[in-house]
Amino acid sequence: MKKKIIIITIVLLIIAMIILAVLNYLNLIPKKYYTAEDFGIETIKSPNDYDNDGIDDYTDIMLGARQDAENMPTYKSAYYAGGYPPEDEGVCTDLVWRAFKNAGYSLKDLVDYDIANNLEVYTQISTPDPNIDFRRVYNLKVFFERNAEALTKDINQIEEWQPGDIVTFNESHIGIISDKRNSKGIPYLIHNTAQPVREEDVMGRYANQISGHFRWNGL
Repeated sequence: MKKKIIIITIVLLIIAMIILAVLNYLNLIPKKYYTAEDFGIETIKSPNDYDNDGIDDYTDIMLGARQDAENMPTYKSAYYAGGYPPEDEGVCTDLVWRAFKNAGYSLKDLVDYDIANNLEVYTQISTPDPNIDFRRVYNLKVFFERNAEALTKDINQIEEWQPGDIVTFNESHIGIISDKRNSKGIPYLIHNTAQPVREEDVMGRYANQISGHFRWNGL
């Protein structure tokens, strides 16, 4: 009987450890977060306020991304006539155009215009399709390479990562940098992969997949 109790206890401990590991991986265990000021880092504000709402573009973009994250749209990858999915649906690229919309920009129009006038650099497009082109990570990466400030891909250069920055991961994912940071000063990422917490400490997990880091400086 004693041996059976020991075995059951060990099994329960293992199960508990697995559950904790899963909860931690999904960022469902509350963690203390930090801000740039905790590390003596100046938070850069954009000189632009495109929508004239009294909030600079960088902050507006970050807040727009956070709003989409808090709205928790159902992750659904589909083709929509007119381009835009319903407000309660979206993928990683939808979080980005919604973030830009919060700053007053139509990312769809900007991307469509750039594709129409520079099709040769968008090598994965044979025939432009405004219904979907702005919702492809590859196309957004090309657009930002051409129209935004390119920055470091090294997450350990913590002062170079600012709220509202755009980051791409290979050609399959994209997100917006938060104003929250972990204990090392590495920023949180606001993104959508259908995960339960969409503003989270995952930049270290994805560090080797970072393919671009950009800052939008307006039109």
